[in-house]
Amino acid sequence: MHYDTELQFFQQILKNMNVHVRILNNSLEQIPECEPDLGLRHLLAPDTDTRKILYQFPFVCEPNNIYRVLDDFLCSYILFQLPDTKETPYVLIGPYTLTAISQKDLLDISQKFSLTREQLSQLEKYYHNLVLIPHEGTLLSILNALGERLWGSIDNFSLVDVENSIVIALEPIPKNSVIKKTEDPFLSMKILEERYAMENQLILAVSQGQAHKAEMLIGSMSSQWIERRIANPVQNLKNYLIICNTLLRKAAEHGAVHPLYIDSLSSSFAYKIETILSVEAGISLMKEIVRKYCLLVKNHSVKNYSLLIRKVMIRINTDLTADLSLKTQAQLLNVNSSYLSSLFKKETGMPLTEYVNRKRVEYALFLLNSTNMQIQTIAQQCGIPDVNYFTKIFKKLIGKTPKEYRSKIQ
Repeated sequence: MHYDTELQFFQQILKNMNVHVRILNNSLEQIPECEPDLGLRHLLAPDTDTRKILYQFPFVCEPNNIYRVLDDFLCSYILFQLPDTKETPYVLIGPYTLTAISQKDLLDISQKFSLTREQLSQLEKYYHNLVLIPHEGTLLSILNALGERLWGSIDNFSLVDVENSIVIALEPIPKNSVIKKTEDPFLSMKILEERYAMENQLILAVSQGQAHKAEMLIGSMSSQWIERRIANPVQNLKNYLIICNTLLRKAAEHGAVHPLYIDSLSSSFAYKIETILSVEAGISLMKEIVRKYCLLVKNHSVKNYSLLIRKVMIRINTDLTADLSLKTQAQLLNVNSSYLSSLFKKETGMPLTEYVNRKRVEYALFLLNSTNMQIQTIAQQCGIPDVNYFTKIFKKLIGKTPKEYRSKIQ
């Protein structure tokens, strides 16, 4: 197919968004059990063979149409045939939800299909495992770009909105039907396994300082994904954020960040968590927590250094106003000065004095950008009482004097 590369790229994008996408053909044997809706109808009616629903798709889909479907369970799907093929494969995207499923939504669905309390509980767990896409425009933009590649132009295909149509044949469970009791532990295990797997991926990404990966993972989560342990949604999210803060503390520790930095960041987030007043604010804070722990690892991890050099770097980073000379550092660590100097340069690529100067200038830049302190005061805060010497070091590394730098940013 002339669009293989674009199709694979499209699949990867949806995978990163945590949206299920499958390419299927009209062979019933090749269709996994419970695939169309990720097991929803099988969960409520175990005797339903949902593969037969999928088997009908190629025969009811019109070419050059992209079907956007909303079913009676508020689950959305996208379905279309792939052109220029002999076997008429088709793409099934979803299910996903466009809005967070509220308790009212759950009760309405339960009443409509006469679900038992046990079935309602399982349905709620099912929704916890669905991705929420509150802004579908991004997904449709990506889909339109693929459509232009598949059919040559945006004018050559149509987007068709469907609700409970034979096009997708995802019929609801018959009202008042006899529904067998399903195995709740199996569903619970599956949901927990997926949740823990995603959390483990997040912990690994943070421990490596991979902000782009961590933010992608957190972007696929939502308040709906978080298990409702109590009725109050804001307090429920607060409880999860406390867990998240604790998990990412350990992730930063695995990333070889000193507890001094971790504790400072963790404490600031503990305060922020207590002050959130809405679910939206909680989701925003969750993203901030993930991003800043990644930055913490990126900026303060010492995992690539020996224990001796780690101790030196941590002392430098925690107190720039201390005596950080090579002689003093060696005496404190009870090692030979020449040995420490040689080892430090070997592992960091620069002499210890240069490393100290760079850290002091970095902090000076922060103070120049964020405060109105006098330059002499900044020099003292950075551990260099002699303002002329401070200016000399600053200009050597930045190319401007502190005064020139401040004038520029003002």
